[in-house]
Amino acid sequence: MAEPGRTQQPQPGTYVVQIPKDQVYRVPPPENATLYNKYTSQKPRPRNCSWLLFIVASLLLLLLSAALFYLLVRPESPNYSVQTISFKGFNLTAPASSQQVNVAVRAENPNRKIGIYYKQPHSSANVFYADIKLCHGALPAFYQPPKSVTELDAALTGTGIRLTNAARDGLVEAQRQGKVALKLHVRSPVALKLGSIKTWTITVKLACDLTVDQLAPDANIVSKHCNYGVHLW
Repeated sequence: MAEPGRTQQPQPGTYVVQIPKDQVYRVPPPENATLYNKYTSQKPRPRNCSWLLFIVASLLLLLLSAALFYLLVRPESPNYSVQTISFKGFNLTAPASSQQVNVAVRAENPNRKIGIYYKQPHSSANVFYADIKLCHGALPAFYQPPKSVTELDAALTGTGIRLTNAARDGLVEAQRQGKVALKLHVRSPVALKLGSIKTWTITVKLACDLTVDQLAPDANIVSKHCNYGVHLW
């Protein structure tokens, strides 16, 4: 037995080989070799599978909610048309004039469960002739209940309107023929109401091509065609 504190000498005929620890390669014993090969040969699973499933499930839920909303509410687009338009103060012989244009717009809400709030801020209405703005104003603010028709009266004004010689001559000739081509552009922010729920502000844009017989208080609409669009954001 070796004495404590003394290094045991190797037996005669025995060789001791010292290898640095960083060069030692660990080999699993035979009983663990199968498990070692199994775990090291497995391919890593993609981590984005769960995110893909979540996105697909969210889209399906959104589509089902939209379909259910449509079946229950049956939303319909409102209808707009210009009923009357009258002109006051137009003087084609003066270099500059001030005038007033009164426009009556018919708004129909065909929805059975949706009301419409027409808001005053950022509302605008303009009348153009050959890209020259003749007058401007805004639509009144009001609430339109479901299944109703409302006539909106907009008083538009123009101050110091200066027409070019070509525009003035064109208006004189158009009135002589009884066909004055005008454009009416209306922009109105609205919010929809369904029960106690009120949506965010939606912008409705109305563009009408009008032809009147004269720029006078008793003007008649010869032809009209209106298109409108909606900006949800």
